[in-house]
Amino acid sequence: MTSIDVHALTKEYGARRAVDHATFRVLPGRVTGFLGPNGAGKSTTLRLLLGLDRPTSGTATIGGRPYTALPEPLRRVGALLDAGAAHGARTGRDHLRALAASNRLPARRVGEVLAETGLTPVAGHRVRTYSLGMRQRLGIAAALLGDPQVLILDEPSNGLDAEGIVWIRGLLRRLAGQGRTVLVSSHLMNETASFADHLVVLGRGRVLADTSLRAFIDAGVRPRVRVRTSDPAALRGALARHGLDAEEQAEGHWTVRGARVDDVGRLASESGVPLLELTAEEGTLEQAYLDLTAGEAEFAASSREA
Repeated sequence: MTSIDVHALTKEYGARRAVDHATFRVLPGRVTGFLGPNGAGKSTTLRLLLGLDRPTSGTATIGGRPYTALPEPLRRVGALLDAGAAHGARTGRDHLRALAASNRLPARRVGEVLAETGLTPVAGHRVRTYSLGMRQRLGIAAALLGDPQVLILDEPSNGLDAEGIVWIRGLLRRLAGQGRTVLVSSHLMNETASFADHLVVLGRGRVLADTSLRAFIDAGVRPRVRVRTSDPAALRGALARHGLDAEEQAEGHWTVRGARVDDVGRLASESGVPLLELTAEEGTLEQAYLDLTAGEAEFAASSREA
């Protein structure tokens, strides 16, 4: 089993501790979202995983070995950290050919990953003419070149258009479905919710959460019920008698926090309150994430009410 294992990982730059005894595991067969505010230590952790920096203490291994000890690492780990890493004077095809030749990969893989990432029509164009989204696709193509069991991608949706975003979602899910280990760092909560099975959340270098996506949302967001009625006074009275409060919304419905649909429906029925709408308002990843990391952001804009 090829897993990513981080144990008590710490990285200090002088007096600043960028990663603080982080411990987590990324397993095959699922997409793990890697989240955290700016300055949380995500990029540093990825650099430590890929041998681009040395930890102050602790370990970061892939399949039980440090990246630097892996034989033919491109065959085992595909990574995208910087979409601008390709030389601008090379064509996209030549960039991939150079990677394939230097890592003893079959030349046929170049054409295969160009097709998989949709770059075949522009493969002969110089990289400096590529848009940000095209450079992103080229970086993903390079990560896939060795057909690796482990993928580590930093902001893979960055710069992609709507079609590209749908494509990357499907690609990540397919790779995980093939039993690969997929770790994806992102700032886009809605995007992460669309493809992630599991989450690791960092804040100020520490692991704040290591759990499934669904468990993370359920633990971080109180349940809410959306309800519409022709008799708001009767509804509020029925709920108040059971310690619940209905809050009126501008759209004309009411929100009951900390309640379940079954509870509100039963209370309304017992009290003879007519209901026009009764639905559960599902918590979102963004809500749960912002609540968890509210005090962990190194950089945050101040907000003022007019």
